[in-house]
Amino acid sequence: MKSELHLVKRLPKVDLHLHLDGAVRPETALELARSEGISLPAEDSAGLLPYMQVGDDCGSLADYLAKFDFVLPLLQTRGALERVARELAEWAAGDGCLYVEVRFAPQLHVGKGLTCSDAIDAVLAGLRRAEASSGIVARAIAICMRHHPEERNLAAIEAAAEHFGRGLVAVDLAGDEAGFPASRFRRVFARARELGIPCTIHAGEASGPDSIAEAIDGLGAVRIGHGVRLREDPALLERIRERRIPLEMCPTSNVQTKAVAGWDDHPLRDYRDRGLSVTFHTDNPTVSGTTWSEECVAVAERLGFSLPEIARLMRNAVDVSFLDDAGKRRLRDRFDRRLAEIGLAEA
Repeated sequence: MKSELHLVKRLPKVDLHLHLDGAVRPETALELARSEGISLPAEDSAGLLPYMQVGDDCGSLADYLAKFDFVLPLLQTRGALERVARELAEWAAGDGCLYVEVRFAPQLHVGKGLTCSDAIDAVLAGLRRAEASSGIVARAIAICMRHHPEERNLAAIEAAAEHFGRGLVAVDLAGDEAGFPASRFRRVFARARELGIPCTIHAGEASGPDSIAEAIDGLGAVRIGHGVRLREDPALLERIRERRIPLEMCPTSNVQTKAVAGWDDHPLRDYRDRGLSVTFHTDNPTVSGTTWSEECVAVAERLGFSLPEIARLMRNAVDVSFLDDAGKRRLRDRFDRRLAEIGLAEA
């Protein structure tokens, strides 16, 4: 693999599990704070990074999620949301991404008068600007939060419905998985199904396989975010394999949140070898201190994947994306052309 590392930057990439508020650049945070008159604990990017990025002492998902609290006050205006969405998609495009699905919780961005619909509209505007400037295809996923009451999450679903098919492609459930079981949100995601909006659910990260089963059977998930603990229930694993339900795995993040004991314990290769539909993604580039190319290198060096194997996982992400059939065909053709350009046409 080492002889092929120079190709990683050029490798076509797809990121289906990418959080907007986990990918704000420190320099952008500084500028947003200045424009909003918000005081920050540091005056330069290097000084700000420890407040935005986890270190080796990250002990749990809860520790990891605490980093998001730092940036949320900066993301309460239409201009801020549009800017960070544009910058994230352009950043991804610069590292070889052809397609991204950017997820965020619109109800977390209403502190200064925006509605959930306003927040979604601002993010979509930023993604469209990035598409025009960089050629990337970028779509949005609206998140419901586990610690929010049902009414607030239902409002997010209704706002998502206003934009569904116009840049927004799905809804999600995220947050403290162990503290707020998915079963509490059956009515919320029943409403999403009534509206025809597909969902991906964070599950099997900080809770066991019962959480994954509930996400599928109770909430109607067609993809699972993370799913690292699926291996604890062989019968459920087999059912997910047979139904080809994709797992959006995020190796660096999974190690940092202690969803797995370490890189040697990560199940990405085992799941792939068992015939599961698996993909891998960055999750939160700023919080995790990773990039799309760095995630590929980590999967190669730590989990033993070859570059053609990584390319196949990325192509699988094209196939399980929330694009419509015509969009998938166009993306698949573009992906395959890029592979041919770097000599991986057989991937």
